[in-house]
Amino acid sequence: MHSTSEKLSVLEKVGYSLGDLAANLIFQTLVTFLAFFYTDVFRIPAGTAGTIIFVVGLLGAFVFTPLIGIAADRTRTRWGKFRPWILWTAVPFGVLALLAFSTPDLGERGKVIYAMTTYTLLVLVYAANNLPYSALSGVLTGSMAQRNSLSSYRFVAVMVAQFVIQVLLLPLVLILGDGDKVKGFENTMTLFALIGTAFFLITFFTTRERILPMQEKTSGIAQDLSDLVKNRPWKVVLALTVLVFMNLALKGGMYIYYFQYYLNETHLAAFLDGVGFNGFIGGLNALLTGMGLTQFQWPKDAPTSAFSLFNAGGIIFMIVGIGFSKRLADRFGKRNVFGGALFVSSLFLLAFYFYPPEAIGLVFVSYILHGFSYGITIPLLWAMIADVADYSEWKNDRRATAIIFSAMLCGLKIGLSVGGATVAGILAFYGYEAGAPTQSPQAVNGIRLAVSVICSAPFLLAVALLFLYKIDKSMESRIERELGERRLQARKTPNPTFIE
Repeated sequence: MHSTSEKLSVLEKVGYSLGDLAANLIFQTLVTFLAFFYTDVFRIPAGTAGTIIFVVGLLGAFVFTPLIGIAADRTRTRWGKFRPWILWTAVPFGVLALLAFSTPDLGERGKVIYAMTTYTLLVLVYAANNLPYSALSGVLTGSMAQRNSLSSYRFVAVMVAQFVIQVLLLPLVLILGDGDKVKGFENTMTLFALIGTAFFLITFFTTRERILPMQEKTSGIAQDLSDLVKNRPWKVVLALTVLVFMNLALKGGMYIYYFQYYLNETHLAAFLDGVGFNGFIGGLNALLTGMGLTQFQWPKDAPTSAFSLFNAGGIIFMIVGIGFSKRLADRFGKRNVFGGALFVSSLFLLAFYFYPPEAIGLVFVSYILHGFSYGITIPLLWAMIADVADYSEWKNDRRATAIIFSAMLCGLKIGLSVGGATVAGILAFYGYEAGAPTQSPQAVNGIRLAVSVICSAPFLLAVALLFLYKIDKSMESRIERELGERRLQARKTPNPTFIE
């Protein structure tokens, strides 16, 4: 039996992180572009699109995720509890992602039924893949320091996926579709599906579960749920998860409209010239043309290019922030670092409300600083969820990793559903007209409010909730030490209670 605090190899950390990269090629597309895809590509009314996103999201949160969590905690295979789910869902995930972003000509009612069906199946398979994947981080090692390190690797991979989606997806759509967004989305999602399937398989083959359940401590579903209800740190982190992902869905879904309809296009083009972006892209296009790759030309649309550069700057500094996360958490504790960085990041979001459409430089600087501050928090939320699983085992002598993670993914889906539906709801409420070259002042003001005041509200509420979260640095150390002693003692008993 290997030590539960065994140091993870770089290969295992990278292999595990590729699973998140694969999932986030789809997840980030849903967060950033699903509302836009439904309204401006598939041409579903904004109100209907909001209803689909909300209803299916709640179905995923309250039905699919708990059922998968219960099933995963009771899975027994020679590969472990959670790894086989990654293998089983690798291909279906890719296929359904492609179908969800396809645009068959089915008439207005047929489109709604198709969108509802494909999105529902995608959310189901996402739960069956991502919940066991997330729970896997809690059983790869018992060391909280190693989990901090693993989370940093994992969320660098997330940032890579986010960079691909938020910076390159729209240009890829235009390039691979030769200007046709319908064809471009289908071709791009085919590429992502193939890459994602391969990465899931790498995750399966490079990881190994080490925290094994004690036979005499297995519990029923009712006991698992009772433990959750009595677990205050779990309730706080659940609320944090809802609020954080509400913010991600809101700002992710709204930024594309902010660049398209609020910021001044002439000033965007001048900014791109001033920072050398247009010169760089001109040289790149000339290079590709010289190589005969005339179809791979970066789009000349200023809002699209500025949107890509904006996201690139934010993501790069999020990755920088992730690099500081482990060191700060090891020194000050996850709770304190998470709350402080989240508060600072929300201030830079609020600043967006005060910027006129011509203040392109200020918009970019604020988002870069927001990205750095928010990046510090990214690995910590999931590491805190693993700590909550340890807290539950420490308090109850029972470990139910998957159901704890399933509850958090339930919160994630609630946050995304509410945030994503709010994007479509705001557009509908303020009179947004899909595909129109310009929008009414009322619609533009709704977009401006959404990316600033409305987006920052969930973060500020999350900071306030952290005062109820009692797992500080000293408690982290105590839980890790005492659980390590219990596991060591269990392995020394004449009749081992750990299951191979």
